[in-house]
Amino acid sequence: MLEKIKYNLSIALETIRQNTLRSFLTSLGIIFGVASVIAMLAIGRGAQKKVLQQLKILGTNNIIVKPVVKQQEGTVKKNNSSKKNNQQRYSPGLTLSDMRAIKRQIPHVVGVTPEIVYQTSFIRDGRIRSGRLVGVDKKYLHINNFQLAEGHNFSDIQTKESEPVCVIGYDIKAKFFPRSDPVGKRIKAGKVWLKVIGVLKRRTISNKNMKKLGIRDYNLDVYSPATTVLLRYENRAAVTQQSVQKAAAQQQQNNGSSNDQNSEPSNNNYNQLDKLIVRVSNNKYSASIADVIRRMLKRRHNGVVDFNVVVPEQLLKQEKQTQHIFNIVLSAIASISLLVGGIGIMNIMLASVVERYREIGVRRAVGAHKLDINLQFLTEALVISVSGGILGIIAGIVLSYIIEISAGITTIVTIGSVLLSFCVAVGIGIVFGFFPARKAARQDPVKALRHE
Repeated sequence: MLEKIKYNLSIALETIRQNTLRSFLTSLGIIFGVASVIAMLAIGRGAQKKVLQQLKILGTNNIIVKPVVKQQEGTVKKNNSSKKNNQQRYSPGLTLSDMRAIKRQIPHVVGVTPEIVYQTSFIRDGRIRSGRLVGVDKKYLHINNFQLAEGHNFSDIQTKESEPVCVIGYDIKAKFFPRSDPVGKRIKAGKVWLKVIGVLKRRTISNKNMKKLGIRDYNLDVYSPATTVLLRYENRAAVTQQSVQKAAAQQQQNNGSSNDQNSEPSNNNYNQLDKLIVRVSNNKYSASIADVIRRMLKRRHNGVVDFNVVVPEQLLKQEKQTQHIFNIVLSAIASISLLVGGIGIMNIMLASVVERYREIGVRRAVGAHKLDINLQFLTEALVISVSGGILGIIAGIVLSYIIEISAGITTIVTIGSVLLSFCVAVGIGIVFGFFPARKAARQDPVKALRHE
C-alpha cells in the first residue's frame, strides 16, 4: 500500500509540474482562504488579549462606585409653589461612612478602598508641575494590582494619625528625583510637604485604553492616605467657614441671575469621595453585590440616586461578546474563499479526467484497479490543496504582521489557528477531489482507449 501511495504521489507531482500555472491558479482559492482565516483568527486573539489586559487594569473582581456630580443652572423664578416642588431630598453624598458600611455589612467583600482626587501642583528643587494628589488607603495598591519598586506601603499608624506621607508614581520620580533615591525625601504638594515612603513600578497603559476605560495615567499621580487628604487639604463633606462663605456667595449669584435663562452652571460636588473600589472574593458575585450596593447607598442617601455603580467585568464581557460575533462573521466570510477554492479544485480535476481518458484506459488495460485510479486523482487533488494550504499559512502570517503594522491592531497567530486552517485545506482537498477521482475510476477501459 505504501508503494502505491509513493507511486501515485510521484505521478501527481509530475502532472502538477507539467501544468504548473494551472495548478497554481487552482490553489489560489485555498491560499487566500487559509490566509484569511489565519489573519481573522489572529485579529480575534489579539482583541481577546486586549480585553483581558483591560480587565486586569480595572481589576477582575472589582466594582467601582462613582458619585454623580450634578450641575446647577439658573432658571426663571416663577412662584413659590414651583420652588417647593423643585426641592430635593438631602443626601450626604459618597463618604467614608458608606465605605465602612459596605465592608461591614455585605458578604464576599474582601476589601474596599476610597479615592479622593485633589488637583494641585508639585514642587521640589525649583521644579513645578501640576498633577493629582490621590487620597487612598493601604489596600488601594493591592486592589488595583499596583506594585512597589521602592519603599513600602502606608502603615496603620500613618493612616490613623493622618501623617503627611506619600507614595509617588514612576514618572513623578523621574521628574523630581532623576538621580537620587526619593524614599525618605520630601515633595511639596500644594501647601503641604509630604514625605515619600514608596515609589510605584511603571505601569504602561496606552492613551486609547485610558480614554476608553476612563482612567488616569497612574504614573503621574501622588498617593497619600485618604485621612491625610481630608484633614490637610479639603473635605467636601465638612462644613467650614470657607464653604459657608462660598455657598452664600453662590446663592447670592444664583438669586441675582434667576431671571437670566443663560446663566452659567455651577458645580455642586458635595461628595467626600470621588470613587469607591470594592473588591469581591469571586467575580461570580459581582453582579449581585453591585445590586446590593445600589440599594444600600440609595437607602443611606435618603432615596437620592447620586451615584453610579459600574461592574467592569460585565462591560468587558459585552465587548468581548461583540468582538467574538464580529470574528465569527469575518471567519465565515474568509471560509467562503476556501469553499470557492474547493470548487475550483473539483472543476480542474473534472477537466483533467476528461483530458486523460486515454491515460486512464492504458493504466486499466495493463492491470490497474479502480482503487489505483481513485488514489491517483485523489492524491493529485490533495497535493494541490496541501501546497495551497502551506502557501496560505505563510501568506496568513505575513498578512497578520502587515495588519498589525499598518492598522495598529494587535494580532496573535497561534499554532491552533494554523493547524485548523491547514486541516480545513486538507479536508477540502479530500471532499472536492473525491468526486472527480470516483468518476475517473468508473471509466470503461475500452471506451477510454478509444477516446480521442
